[in-house]
Amino acid sequence: MTEAFRTLPGPLGPAPVRTVALCLVSTAATGAGLLLPAALGHTLDLLLSRAPATHWVLYCAGIVLLLALLDACETVLHGTLDARTTAWLRRRLTRHVLAVGPRAAARFGPGDLVARLVGNAAQAGTAPTARAALLAALAGPVGGVAALALIDPWLAAVLLAGAPVLALLLRALARDTRDCVARYQKAQGRIARALAEAVRGHRTIEAAGAAGRETARILRPLPELSEAGHRMWRVQGRAAGRSVAVAPLLQLGVVAVAGVLLARHRLTVGEVLAASRYAVLATGVGVLVGQLAGLARARAAAERLHEVLAEPVPGYGERGLPPGPGRLELRGVTARRSGRAVLDGVDLVVPGGTTLAVVGRSGAGKSLLAAVAGRLAEPDTGEVLLDGVPLRDLTHDALRRAVGHAFERPALLGGTVEEEIGLALSYPSPARVREAARTAHADDFVRRLPQGYATPVSAAPRSGGESQRLGLARAFAHGGRLLILDDALSSLDTVTEARITTALVNGGEHDGTRLLIAHRATTAARADAVAWLDGGRVRAVGRHEELWGIPEYRAVFAGEEGA
Repeated sequence: MTEAFRTLPGPLGPAPVRTVALCLVSTAATGAGLLLPAALGHTLDLLLSRAPATHWVLYCAGIVLLLALLDACETVLHGTLDARTTAWLRRRLTRHVLAVGPRAAARFGPGDLVARLVGNAAQAGTAPTARAALLAALAGPVGGVAALALIDPWLAAVLLAGAPVLALLLRALARDTRDCVARYQKAQGRIARALAEAVRGHRTIEAAGAAGRETARILRPLPELSEAGHRMWRVQGRAAGRSVAVAPLLQLGVVAVAGVLLARHRLTVGEVLAASRYAVLATGVGVLVGQLAGLARARAAAERLHEVLAEPVPGYGERGLPPGPGRLELRGVTARRSGRAVLDGVDLVVPGGTTLAVVGRSGAGKSLLAAVAGRLAEPDTGEVLLDGVPLRDLTHDALRRAVGHAFERPALLGGTVEEEIGLALSYPSPARVREAARTAHADDFVRRLPQGYATPVSAAPRSGGESQRLGLARAFAHGGRLLILDDALSSLDTVTEARITTALVNGGEHDGTRLLIAHRATTAARADAVAWLDGGRVRAVGRHEELWGIPEYRAVFAGEEGA
């Protein structure tokens, strides 16, 4: 099997019983199809010689009935196997993308990932049935040639004389189809990526009156998509046209030789009939063209899935965390993005139970530092330790239980408000959820919702600040010994921000270590210490009041009113 089909667990796919059954049914149908011409020919000979032929007529009728039953079974198996394989691929791809984390979306884009998950998975899901169908389609010509050889070797020799031409046609078809299908699917992915970006930024597009320009941007790959689609049909059309030109000539040659042999009394009329039918089966390039085209589409789609599945999943260790206050330490951490060192040799220690605010200009690497500190991103060099244990040595469950996160734009995934706040908890209790909401100052507006905490988030009108409060409540409910807030207070009003920051610094709902990415001087002032990040390096660590005397430090907050 080709590398593209590594997405399937072995040559039989995720449903081996159905795959084997489909192969057997397809092969049986091909075998019955090969028996029918011989039975019809023998029946014709009996009828022409006025010999008893009732049994053979019944045999022919039985073969026709068997073919109908096998065709029905094949149709059912095709549909169920395609559906099961597609579902299996989608589950596997979804699990892998979630396990890889933000790196998958950064490389491929959400729209392209959705296109691969929906369209390409469905096309790749036809791979087992396409292979089974191709096997049956190949068995027909091979069996037809063998049957002609049994009738008379000269008949098989005539057909085999043109076999190299047919083989070249099929080889060219497979190569050209694969190329244009790959181009077609890549263009589809680019359109899906651009559409997802436009949907996320629809308010900006509307406000700028740029709908026309965005439509043109989204559909920019459309000519390439159209050209690849037309080329795909041209390739198949040329292959079908050439086969139509070659196959009838070979069939005519077989019938002509059979006629000569009939005139010399070396064949019977029934054998001539059977030979003509076997010639059609042996030159059935049209069926092979369709099967090869389907297999090429499945292979191209499987390659696109394999690109995603080849993204490495972060590995985890086998250690748990010892008792400790949540001391966070970054040792020589360097992280590169697009060839640039966003973090460059960062050394930083956050004592357990304290609050550290990280400040810096836009692009200084604050969000990447927060991601590395909670192992949502991997450093290129250096290591991060929590209570003396490198994060990469922790088990997945130990790491995620110990580290909580809140983000500038929290993702509310579609459950109820209560389910979203308790998302990180295996068994969320209503009391814990409500206490976390009160600490995040979200309880009041949640109670005003139509169904309170049972309101679906999709039916909960809320501002950006209220969404942030739900994200903060989720982080508070999670608990753990390290809480990382990546600009999670930016949309709050100053009064609410002050109350939440004071609760964090004084313990409140979370008495572990706090790492805050801050853009406001007021937030930095309430922290136990401030790490000033400048150009990917820690320029200074100290109290906000101590650093305020440095003009460059004050310039970090220059855009903030009243700084």
